[in-house]
Amino acid sequence: MYFKNQKFLVAGLSKSGESSARFLLDRGAEVYLYDDVISETVSAVCLKLEELGAHVITAGECEEAALRCDVLVLSPGIPIDTALPIAFRKQGKAIIGEEELGALYLRATAVAVTGTNGKTTTVSMLNDVLNAAGKRSVACGNIGNPLVKEVENLSFDDFAVIEVSSFQLETLSSLRPHIAIVTNVTEDHLNRHYNMENYIFLKSKILRNLRESEYAVLNFDDPVVRGFAKNCKSKIVYFSVQNKVDGAYFADGGLFFRGEKYLDVNDMALGGVHNVYNALACIAAAGILGLDKNAVAAAICAFKGVKHRIETVREVGGVTYIDDSKGTNADATIKAAQAMKSPTIILLGGKDKGYDYAPLFETLNSTPVIHAVIYGENRFKMLSSAIKAGFVSVSLCSEFATAVKLAAYIAKPGQNVLLSPASSSFDTFANYEERGDVFRKLVENLDEAV
Repeated sequence: MYFKNQKFLVAGLSKSGESSARFLLDRGAEVYLYDDVISETVSAVCLKLEELGAHVITAGECEEAALRCDVLVLSPGIPIDTALPIAFRKQGKAIIGEEELGALYLRATAVAVTGTNGKTTTVSMLNDVLNAAGKRSVACGNIGNPLVKEVENLSFDDFAVIEVSSFQLETLSSLRPHIAIVTNVTEDHLNRHYNMENYIFLKSKILRNLRESEYAVLNFDDPVVRGFAKNCKSKIVYFSVQNKVDGAYFADGGLFFRGEKYLDVNDMALGGVHNVYNALACIAAAGILGLDKNAVAAAICAFKGVKHRIETVREVGGVTYIDDSKGTNADATIKAAQAMKSPTIILLGGKDKGYDYAPLFETLNSTPVIHAVIYGENRFKMLSSAIKAGFVSVSLCSEFATAVKLAAYIAKPGQNVLLSPASSSFDTFANYEERGDVFRKLVENLDEAV
């Protein structure tokens, strides 16, 4: 791609949009900027990029910009079926995302990870494994820095462990990882992708460019993911908790790769079956790359998890407060609930993602969760689902801060308060990180007498 005679419209000025704009401006491209959210943060970004030569446009100028510009660089937060990308598509113009832009110029060996749940933990754990084994590696993409911000810092001898979301896969076509990992596929983002068929198709796209010399690491215990092997040209390596597969598996309390034991599960700092799956995915990748077994085992056992994923905040008056703000879908919330060891008050709610919550409440009936405080935009839909599922120990409120205080009031010494909303944060917060940070602040300000 020759930048100096092309015009780019960067739509959406979050971290990925800002990084894309800077990447393009550094290479002499003419760059136009647009964001439909006007905030202090966006305004500050626009001002900085204008100083570098970018042109900021308003909503009324988007139609003209679509005629003038050659390429649309679309934020993952903007659906592919909205007016601006449709205008570009009608003219046969390119629509790419930040990860696509980064993939075009990536020299490092790529290990890409997608799936409904476990992506961030698997990426972070595998990045630690690679570094512990003496490789230079960076975790990027949907975690940490955008890929396009890292490409210039990575050489042919380095590794990029890239988290890829379904939103990013909408505009990603050039990435060819040496190893592609799919953790699982469960119901999520149906408000964006309309149905499971579309969502499954997008997740499978991460395997589309793989060839015979590359590897697909697939969760054998997930029938959807296991089915991805049928149309994949690469070598298939499975991981499983339930079966001794050709790859990584759990047996007799230990984690193995092709018959060789790496570690005992009890030696892992992280608990829960979901983290066993994450560790197995990492062991499969490490085995493919031929990394030192002892270094791999030590890194996995030492790994303490990622922020906002079943993270203990503090104990107040004998009640333990746990931040799982990253639990943005029902499957993630179920895993968090099943990981609890004591009676638990759960905080649920936020922005609806388009699915039925009744199966969530049916499953919560058989976990340590004894009460749900439901809040947020989708609270009435959740309440209806809870009643339908026979889960009747609930409280209802609208505001997040009120929900936290109410949960603190209900909980007794020896119990937990778990934030695992099974919903996105966008009704109130910019992202799940902000929601988790607010939860932490509210908990830190709780009086011991509550």
